[in-house]
Amino acid sequence: MAHVAPTSHRRATRASHRGDRTADGPIQTMTWLGLTFALIFGLVLIGRAHVGVHAAGVTLLVMLVPLTIAVFGAALRRGLGSGKAALSTALALAFVIVRFLM
Repeated sequence: MAHVAPTSHRRATRASHRGDRTADGPIQTMTWLGLTFALIFGLVLIGRAHVGVHAAGVTLLVMLVPLTIAVFGAALRRGLGSGKAALSTALALAFVIVRFLM
């Protein structure tokens, strides 16, 4: 039979640090601008003729689209921060999605 420590010796459960989701505040402007820049950079890479550079652009955009959608989801809970920066990111994301669909 395996030894099991008595209940009095076990550690107490601790409260999760994720309890208050609004503690971090709204999404920072630099996050929005960084996503916008990365989306535009991915589009520039896709436009290049070299197959390796083109593939790097596709890879970058494939990773950025779900990340950008997740940031918008977090922004619904925490707040947009800068509305203009969020709008620029939304426009860049829309352009990327339209580009992939065409």
